[in-house]
Amino acid sequence: MLALPSRHTYNNTSIAWGSMGEGEPLVLIHGTPFSSQVWRTIAPLLAERWKIYYFDLIGYGQSEKRDGQDVSLAVQNDLLAAMFSHWGLECPEVLCHDFGGATALRAFYLNGLRYKRITIFDAVAVAPWGSSFVAHVRKHEAAFAALPAYAHDALLRAYLQTAAHKTLTEEAFGVYMAPWQGDVGQSAFYRQIAQMDQKYTDEIEGQYSSLGCPSTLLWGEEDGWIPVEQGQKLARMLTNGDIKIIPNAGHLVQEDAPEAIVAAMFQHPI
Repeated sequence: MLALPSRHTYNNTSIAWGSMGEGEPLVLIHGTPFSSQVWRTIAPLLAERWKIYYFDLIGYGQSEKRDGQDVSLAVQNDLLAAMFSHWGLECPEVLCHDFGGATALRAFYLNGLRYKRITIFDAVAVAPWGSSFVAHVRKHEAAFAALPAYAHDALLRAYLQTAAHKTLTEEAFGVYMAPWQGDVGQSAFYRQIAQMDQKYTDEIEGQYSSLGCPSTLLWGEEDGWIPVEQGQKLARMLTNGDIKIIPNAGHLVQEDAPEAIVAAMFQHPI
C-alpha cells in the first residue's frame, strides 16, 4: 500500500497525498473508480529516477467524502492546479490514467498547466464514453446508494473486474473496494458515477492537438471500457497517430501489465 501521510485543504476539502524518491518531479493521476493505490507497485520503481507525487482526487480514496460533494471532472482539474501550486511545481512530468487523463488535459486547456512530458493511457478523453451502467446509476443514484452492503459489495466486485483483462487478485480487490465500503464509501461510489458527464470532455475535445511537449499514449488492447479505437482517435489528435497497444491488458493496465507502464517511462531520456 502507498502511504498518503500528508493532507492539503482545497476548497474546504481534505485531500490525501504522498511523495517518494528524488530527482525531477513526476505527478501520478489516477482514474475512476480507483485511487492513488493503482500506483502502489509502480511508484516505488519510478521513484528510482523521479520524485513522485501522488494524491487522491476529490471524493476518492483517502480524500474527504461527504454528501452533496461535487466530485465531477469539473472540479478535478482545478484541484490538480492547486496541488501543483502546493507542491511548487511549474512543469513536471505527468503519468495519468482514465479520469486522470481527462483531468490532465482539462488542466492543460482550462488552467494553463504545462508539462515537461506526459504519458497517458486508457484515458477518458474522446466521445463517446460512459456505459449503460453509468446511465442507470445516474437515474437511480439513491436506490443504488441504499443497497444492502452485501449487494453493493457484490456489484462493486463485479464492476471492478470488468476493468481488468486478467482476474484481479484478492489483494487488488481489497485495495480497490475498501474506499467504497461502509455508509460513507458506498454513497460516495454511486455519487461519483452519477456525476460522470461527457460534457466535461466535450468542452475541450475540439482543442486537442499537440501539447507542445513529448507525449506518449498507451492503450490496453483488451480494454472493454474504452476500446482501443478510442485511443487511436485520441492519438490522431495528440500524438500524430502514435500509440503503443499493450497486449493482454484491459483498461486497468496497472494490474494487467504494470511492466509495460514502467518500461514506457524508463524509455524516456533523462
